[in-house]
Amino acid sequence: MDISIVSLVSSLVITAIFLPWMIIYMRSHKEGQEIRDEGPKWHQSKSGTPTMGGTVFVLAAVISTIWVSIWQDKLTNISWILVIALLGYGIIGFLDDGIKLYFKRNLGLRAWQKLLLQILIAIVLVVIAMQDKFTFGLYLPFFGVVNSLLLFVLFEIFWLVGFSNAVNLSDGLDGLATGLSIVAYGTYAYIAFKQHNEAILIFCMSVIGGLIAFFIFNHKPAKIFMGDAGSLALGGGLAAVSLFLNRPWSLLLIGIVFVCETASVILQVISFKTTGKRIFKMTPIHHHFEMMHWSEWKVDIVFWLVGLIGSILYLSIWG
Repeated sequence: MDISIVSLVSSLVITAIFLPWMIIYMRSHKEGQEIRDEGPKWHQSKSGTPTMGGTVFVLAAVISTIWVSIWQDKLTNISWILVIALLGYGIIGFLDDGIKLYFKRNLGLRAWQKLLLQILIAIVLVVIAMQDKFTFGLYLPFFGVVNSLLLFVLFEIFWLVGFSNAVNLSDGLDGLATGLSIVAYGTYAYIAFKQHNEAILIFCMSVIGGLIAFFIFNHKPAKIFMGDAGSLALGGGLAAVSLFLNRPWSLLLIGIVFVCETASVILQVISFKTTGKRIFKMTPIHHHFEMMHWSEWKVDIVFWLVGLIGSILYLSIWG
């Protein structure tokens, strides 16, 4: 059996076994999501839904990546970089979720604390890459490839922090971020396969396996949310994969929905601060379409299709 399929099945089985136990445990201890008051009023019915489900598929992906890589003698520094990116950002999210649950509030880590931890993990990844004699070249439009460690580090921090938060913003509807992430990781798995990069292929397939099992419990009506433990991890992992495949800009198209979700928030804030008017009915933009009376399923399906089209376009032009 192909090693990529083994890693997918391994992660899928681990998640499928342990996630129901987590749902039962959190329900019995009444540990559930606190829904924001400023969100759509109909989301209040989701209050109390178990969260932090991302913990399970992140650990499943990490375990599967490591054991399959060791089994096939494919465990490299790039493998460790991706595992640390996924697990590190997952731990940040776990702390954020844990504080919210413990204090029964919607505020977890402070923004500066989260940012500091995100930057520290990004620096750790660069240090590991230096041991692997990784070429710190970054393609810049109109300038070509610029070989600069400082520029790469600054860009890497921006990319990891930006996309971890972008996926986090997209995790506002049942199954939305899960489906988008399956599409994005699937696209990078294909690129890694074409480039014969087995370390990244094993990692991506491990994440996909966990997400497929998680989706069974996360689609509408969700029995559990991934929480920051899942969304921050997925975003950090995607950013790291794009960087270490030497295709960072690909994420702008492969992750186009994540980009649009983030852009909608930024534009809304700028517009309201400068003119006192709002561009969208509510942000992130998936809430705008909800306010236009789109069902959650309709928003999910349209956004997944947009993500899929973005990936197909990238593969068709640059793949």
